[in-house]
Amino acid sequence: MPELPEVETIARALRPQLLGQTILEADVRWARTVATPSAKTFKELVKGQQIKDVSRRAKFLNIQLSNYNLFIHLRMSGDVLIRQEKAKPEKHDRLILFLAPSSSPLGRGAMARKKFLVFNDPRKFGRVWLTKNIEDVIGDLGPEPLSKNFTPQWLHDALQSRHRQLKPLLLDQRFVAGLGNIYTDEALHMAKLHPLALSDSVTIKKAEKLHTAIQSVLQEGIRRNGASIDWVYRGGEFQNHFRVYGRDGEACPVCGTIIQRIVVGQRGTHFCPHCQRE
Repeated sequence: MPELPEVETIARALRPQLLGQTILEADVRWARTVATPSAKTFKELVKGQQIKDVSRRAKFLNIQLSNYNLFIHLRMSGDVLIRQEKAKPEKHDRLILFLAPSSSPLGRGAMARKKFLVFNDPRKFGRVWLTKNIEDVIGDLGPEPLSKNFTPQWLHDALQSRHRQLKPLLLDQRFVAGLGNIYTDEALHMAKLHPLALSDSVTIKKAEKLHTAIQSVLQEGIRRNGASIDWVYRGGEFQNHFRVYGRDGEACPVCGTIIQRIVVGQRGTHFCPHCQRE
């Protein structure tokens, strides 16, 4: 599943290609892709909307329209891409938005259609929301880990207020938004914290190290265009610089101890038993 750096990379790639484009019409090819409103209402409301901005919140793409926000969550296998005119729909295309520069007429003629914004999702887990009230979709999310509100003191206080294992807590989007399996494992290793350690046992100094580690691995992930580790997300190279994720049986880059893999909260978890003592 794409995490914060991957979604940020996609948003940055889409932004210059989408700004100022007008949605001529929508082809909802699998109705359940649209979480809200209904597929029929979605097609009616989105027509004629101009794309004002493309950004990210947590793992959501946020396409800001004239009167609405279009949120897309990629889940396990979703991808968002732009195809040029005359491209044929593919098997796993779930939603296609027909686009044209804002100066083009809103007709159906071939000359008006310049490009398509496509949501392709083989496993059908991804979802799209069209809303005027963003809180309906992202209101429960925790702070962005790269924002000013995410401070070492905030993190320490938040950890102390809970009694949970670190790995599942950091994956909880209501706690911190955007972290997933990869970057949580990487950050915990950098901070030398065991994934099973209890949150309220983390001292202020350890919280400061964890804060630094979270921001460092995310910034490095963005710098390297994310990690390409599955058959969906493409183009990143951060997978070539993993410290522990997916490297069970290999030597820790810090101390040489063999990296182990355990299951925590039904998620594969990688750590160094020497650097990250329980």
